[in-house]
Amino acid sequence: MTIERIDQGPRMSQAVVHGDTVYLAGQVGAPGASVTEQTRTVLAQVESLLARTGSSKNHLLNATIWLADMADFAEMNAVWDAWIADAPAPARATGEAKLATPDYKVEIIIIAAKA
Repeated sequence: MTIERIDQGPRMSQAVVHGDTVYLAGQVGAPGASVTEQTRTVLAQVESLLARTGSSKNHLLNATIWLADMADFAEMNAVWDAWIADAPAPARATGEAKLATPDYKVEIIIIAAKA
């Protein structure tokens, strides 16, 4: 079975397709932007990457969301809920973690099925 890598760099690929499963790297928004803006940016990046792999948000299997501060849970969820409202919701977990830089407030990792 082949493995397709999208936007492969020396450290990581933005997406990997193996069979009918799509794995996205953790997506982050503009450093220093609000939680709302970072979440919007991340979800736009997710949609773009999924489209490039032959998938869409209608085929999400799992979402792992990391927040730098769980106090931002409601703000992130407001954006997520609007985004996922017209698609089947995936299995999802949200936790708090130190992200790569303190300017990142949200990181989302997606696993999806190909369309």
